[in-house]
Amino acid sequence: MKLKRPREPKKARIVIIPLIDVMFFLLVSFMMASLSMQNLNSIHVNLPKGSASSFPNTKFITISIDKNSNIYVDKTPVSLNDLGNYLLSHFNKNEIIIIASDKKAPSGVMVKAMLVCQNVGFYKMAIATKVH
Repeated sequence: MKLKRPREPKKARIVIIPLIDVMFFLLVSFMMASLSMQNLNSIHVNLPKGSASSFPNTKFITISIDKNSNIYVDKTPVSLNDLGNYLLSHFNKNEIIIIASDKKAPSGVMVKAMLVCQNVGFYKMAIATKVH
């Protein structure tokens, strides 16, 4: 006499809900990591294209110049006449200055800002460009 099993064996199936949870976690992790690599201390300017080596991950000051020749130091608006005093009162002379100038801004404003930085003792400067 053959006895029947009380239950039929269940078919194997793939459960994808834990996989979706893991994928969302990875997506959020990569988004947060990429945001932490961005320079969020400056205003948005349309940078000119260029190629150069990458900059070391150190603390630096960002001077942004928009297309209307307005100057910002780490998102704080500063006039060209007050730029030197502002830098001396808020920053150390050994810090690196990144000049991010809009490509439609007059280049003379950028040069004047760099000269002001140099006159007050900030000699480590770089110009930000968009990598093509």
